[in-house]
Amino acid sequence: MNAPHNLTPSQAADLLVQALPHMQRYDQEVIVIKYGGNAMGDAATAEDFAEDVVLLEQSGLKPVVCHGGGPQIARMLDKLGIKSEFKQGLRVTDAATVDVVEMVLAGSVNKEIVGYISREGGKAIGLCGKDGNMVIAKKATRTIVDPDSKIEQVLDLGFVGEPDKVDTTVLQAILKEELIPVLAPVCAAADGQTYNVNADTFAGAIAGALGAKRLLLLTDVPGVLDKGKKLIPELTVEECRRLIADGTISGGMIPKIETCIYALEKGVEAVVILDGKVPHAALIELFTDTGSGTIIRK
Repeated sequence: MNAPHNLTPSQAADLLVQALPHMQRYDQEVIVIKYGGNAMGDAATAEDFAEDVVLLEQSGLKPVVCHGGGPQIARMLDKLGIKSEFKQGLRVTDAATVDVVEMVLAGSVNKEIVGYISREGGKAIGLCGKDGNMVIAKKATRTIVDPDSKIEQVLDLGFVGEPDKVDTTVLQAILKEELIPVLAPVCAAADGQTYNVNADTFAGAIAGALGAKRLLLLTDVPGVLDKGKKLIPELTVEECRRLIADGTISGGMIPKIETCIYALEKGVEAVVILDGKVPHAALIELFTDTGSGTIIRK
């Protein structure tokens, strides 16, 4: 772990004094961190993230990492000449695509993150939703309204799933041994069919089932922005719904907010959307008075 540079002993002491009450507040609490494919960035960003996760565990917290890997999946599909499309922000996943999704998410991306955490001194273990029947999925259903006919149409997203049941037995055993679980959102249905689950949704289900103190959604934006593109530091569920209704929250931020609301309803104390490309964003959010990103409470 690298020491902070250019700090006087007095400044270093001030940092510790500020951080200590926060460390005590989160002692032995589960913190679920969704690490997005877009937030992964370059090696330096990944190293910073791994440092943060290890420091959280060494400070007495119980971090659980759930990751995506959209850009990595896209690159592999291009390499293999497999075309894919998106509907309502979700990748339409046919039989060929779901094989690639499993290979990339549960394979290369998952083990890359495990490797970074291990190099920083952590003991990480890479799993996916299939392991120990951790997350049983069901086929995701989405409807859209045709702008001309105003008739509702059902979208067929192929092998895109959403969490149906979560069994935390394996996760509880791992956390008890002071290991850091790194989870890929590849799940099986009750009939054994593999499904690609949106990483935000997956992280929300895991956080809810574990009764996490915090769910951190690391993404590539500073948080929720107002119409003037300024960061909104704090929101309630009711305010989120109002901002969706008036169009302030739109596009890809809507499913993130829906995940936040779902997690809060399942018992997570608070959810934070923050920029994963900011060095040590998770530490700034959890261990400083200023925090980072947008915090959403029930």
